[in-house]
Amino acid sequence: MQFGIFTVGDVTPDPTTGRTPTERERIKAMVAIALKAEEVGLDVFATGEHHNPPFVPSSPTTMLGYIAARTERLILSTSTTLITTNDPVKIAEDFAMLQHLADGRTDLMMGRGNTGPVYPWFGQDIRQGINLAVENYALLHRLWREDVVTWEGKFRTPLQSFTSTPRPLDGVPPFVWHGSIRSPEIAEQAAYYGDGFFHNNIFWPASHTKQMIQLYRERYAHYGHGTPEQAIVGLGGQVFMRKNSQDAVREFRPYFDVAPVYGHGPSLEDFMAQTPLTVGSPQQVIERTLSFRDYAGDYQRQLFLMDHAGLPLKTVLEQLDILGEEVVPVLREEFAKRRPANVPDAPTHAARVEAASKAAQTPEVTTA
Repeated sequence: MQFGIFTVGDVTPDPTTGRTPTERERIKAMVAIALKAEEVGLDVFATGEHHNPPFVPSSPTTMLGYIAARTERLILSTSTTLITTNDPVKIAEDFAMLQHLADGRTDLMMGRGNTGPVYPWFGQDIRQGINLAVENYALLHRLWREDVVTWEGKFRTPLQSFTSTPRPLDGVPPFVWHGSIRSPEIAEQAAYYGDGFFHNNIFWPASHTKQMIQLYRERYAHYGHGTPEQAIVGLGGQVFMRKNSQDAVREFRPYFDVAPVYGHGPSLEDFMAQTPLTVGSPQQVIERTLSFRDYAGDYQRQLFLMDHAGLPLKTVLEQLDILGEEVVPVLREEFAKRRPANVPDAPTHAARVEAASKAAQTPEVTTA
């Protein structure tokens, strides 16, 4: 199982000091967080994609390419690549380039985005969000698997004998996760292609998350990719830890109360009771995270959001120390013990290259 962190890249004032970091400081902090993630033994760093204040990660592949040059083991991913407002040709080229630079240590998560004004900025209509996601990904999927593509659709100009360059590393495209909080159409899309499905698992109760993942698993099996248990699932989550749970709650509360995404709403206690947010001791985080398996089944990737709401870099790095030293080693062991033999590991480039090679060597069975 893979463990890591994801960032949304918000530039938010620290409510305890009133200071707002500059965009440069926030970008540099995200890089420092990624390097720390590798240092403490995490597997994945993922960045969001946003084109509006107060967020800074407008060019994920630029950042991930820089991080790739400074890391050796970390899988570099996105927590959103906007399949709706990006040109699928540019996505194909950018992530294939990143794949080569990172020696295969890259994948990506497709998402529609939930910021309405972004759509017209890129010449699109938010009311076509699902249709854009379906058509654009269908083209992207072909661009990575066919050397020459002729295509015509509704939302971009046609392609005639087009070759996307560079071609995917080792002939194997980056693994794709389809991320969604509430859209069953996206779970269906992930299942249709046999790709991964990532549920944000931040704002919604367990009953909703279970319903979405169950739909994906059932449809994954329906399309003949394997059993429901073999579907590739990822989950998000939010944590804040201190040795003493009371200290964690006291320190995190001012950040929670004014956070851009959920501040000025339910109390911290109510939000923790109704969503997967865990603020407390490392043991509480371990127990809560292990409980995700009760409604999500055996899954392959767990990412935590830890650097939002104005938390200073020093605090985030302390959180990563706790996560890497006290939490993830226990989670690795416990999840591994509980995982049945028929549940696949998290996808990696090396494993997918090996699988593709074996498939190519297997002779086709023909009938007279």
